Amino acid sequence: MEVTFLGTSSAVHSKDRNHPSIALKAFGDVFLFDCGEGTQRQLLFTNVSPMKISKVFITHFHGDHILGLPGLLQSMSLNGRESKLTVYGPRGLNKLKDAIYSLGYCAIEYPVEFIEIDTGIIEETDEYVIRAQSVRHNVPSLAYSIEEKKKPRFLREKAIELGVPVGPAFGKLHNGEEIEIDGRTIKPEQVLGPPRKGIKITYSGDTRPCEEMIMFARDSTLLIHESTFIQKEAQNAEEYGHSTSKDAAFVARESNSKKLIITHISTRYGEEYAQIMLKEAQEIFENTELAEDYMEEIVRGKS
Repeated sequence: MEVTFLGTSSAVHSKDRNHPSIALKAFGDVFLFDCGEGTQRQLLFTNVSPMKISKVFITHFHGDHILGLPGLLQSMSLNGRESKLTVYGPRGLNKLKDAIYSLGYCAIEYPVEFIEIDTGIIEETDEYVIRAQSVRHNVPSLAYSIEEKKKPRFLREKAIELGVPVGPAFGKLHNGEEIEIDGRTIKPEQVLGPPRKGIKITYSGDTRPCEEMIMFARDSTLLIHESTFIQKEAQNAEEYGHSTSKDAAFVARESNSKKLIITHISTRYGEEYAQIMLKEAQEIFENTELAEDYMEEIVRGKS
């Protein structure tokens, strides 16, 4: 999976940081998480094509997370998009849809489906499952995870010992189907190794550190967590429903995540502030990285 950070600021832009948005290339698809103002321009400086985005996942309706969506939708139409786009978000998403479609002379000439969601599985295929989780912000807000479904390893030699001929029967067993050989039933569990865990990426959106987030991020290969404040501003973080860098690191540690990238950085004090955040987080969770606009992260699981 390939993660591209399109915007990493909170609330307001800076010269170096755009409003929040993250693109994920995976499973031959492109998913967009949040769509802050200027997202479509940020895409121009990456290898992510906006025309290939099939799904958009909105965490909540604060302006810095949604104001890029109207322009992105209209630009796709101007560029001749024909394929369907699906937009997921918390309850209230249909009000956002109505606002977008009533903004100026809006002409979106391809199918767009807006789906309001709650906690739980929101999409599942043979390759992956995407979940949402309500978290603690000062407005309704969701976190998202995408997890790869990884098949158990096929035990080729064991299958041959059981008399399974090399060929299509191997594939059927690996896909969980029983087969019959010379009147004997061979079951998948006879020729498959133990279950294997695939890549899991979790994105917090805006949230206070909470048990819901810890449980949701459990065993993430990569946790992308908001980090709006340094620790000396913990009171502000609590008041506005955000996390400090130490809070984010605590969630990463307690959830047994493998790597943490902190984002949603307050730009009020410049990049020195961001470096303090990074240092504070690493004191609790060493494998922490600071997100930068246009940064790419290749996420690999175990073979």
